[in-house]
Amino acid sequence: MPADLARLPGWAQWFLLIALAALLSLGLKAAGMPASQLLGPMAASILFSLGGGTVRLPRGLYIAAQGMVGCLIATQVTPEILHTFIADWPLIVAAVLSTLAASSLTGWLMTMWRVLPGTTAIWGTAPGGASAMVVMAESFGADARLVALMQYLRVVCVAGAAALVAHYVAASLPTPPPAPWVPLIRPLDFATGLILAGGGAWLARRFRIPAGPVLVPMLIGAVLHSAGLIEIQLPPWLMAVVYGVIGCSIGLGFTRQVLARAARALPMILLSIFVLMALCALMSLGLVWLLGVDLLTAYLAMSPGGIDSVAVIGAAGQADMSFVMALQTMRLLAVILLGPPLARALSRSAGRKDARSSAGED
Repeated sequence: MPADLARLPGWAQWFLLIALAALLSLGLKAAGMPASQLLGPMAASILFSLGGGTVRLPRGLYIAAQGMVGCLIATQVTPEILHTFIADWPLIVAAVLSTLAASSLTGWLMTMWRVLPGTTAIWGTAPGGASAMVVMAESFGADARLVALMQYLRVVCVAGAAALVAHYVAASLPTPPPAPWVPLIRPLDFATGLILAGGGAWLARRFRIPAGPVLVPMLIGAVLHSAGLIEIQLPPWLMAVVYGVIGCSIGLGFTRQVLARAARALPMILLSIFVLMALCALMSLGLVWLLGVDLLTAYLAMSPGGIDSVAVIGAAGQADMSFVMALQTMRLLAVILLGPPLARALSRSAGRKDARSSAGED
């Protein structure tokens, strides 16, 4: 199969990938799985890449899709997010710092046990900002390919687990009537969404803002939308394309070469991901008990990474998106701001301990 796929021309590979993504999306949708338009292409792309496919999505297309997700979040972010943070800021800050502490401890232990070379594990376990962590890890001497493996494998696991939780928890909730697949386009509102997504993503890339393609349109759009200055129309057919682009971009990053290099460490990588997810799930039960939020909202708010997929799943599962995005945004900002100095500090600590151990052996 790998050789057959690699020999196919580009257009034929794209045709097969799109067909497989559509088939899996329809299958997941028929099974009642939330975010099937994201998870189907993601699964199809992983299988396609491991099967020898060589096509890759243009980076600009992925950035544009991230901008559209930022617009989607902006339509759901209201002044209630600020009110939520003001009202519950001690618990939100504690939840964010607890997630960061759990991920840092996991990465430090993997470094001490030499599961992965150098500081790769410390960067790879950071709970969010995957693309930013990969770029920064490479500049600090870590193996960017393995960091990408850890980061995006966690995104896949988090998205899959969140979709399952949404499927079972939201099953008892009333289902809203489905939006028409091809609604009547309101030209101004539709153009506003496209300009906000494209312009915000461009600004983020121009000024090298980490996770900016999502954050910049989200923050600008949220302020203007909540103030009643703009309306944004995102038709279902457009968002289906956006979800497909994001799913394919993540899935196609799982090459056979990357997995071959990480084969021996893969059990420990998966264990670290599941431990972090389990700790976050336990902390989400604490949010349910302390704040009285519903289980789906608490679980999605504490999910360690994948802010775009969490937004998609939360919207489909009728979670309290103001609370989810308040906590997710705070955690993402904390990871981006605190991640690099924390990773450097843990790396130095692990390096000193490793040097003392080597000296003791000598």
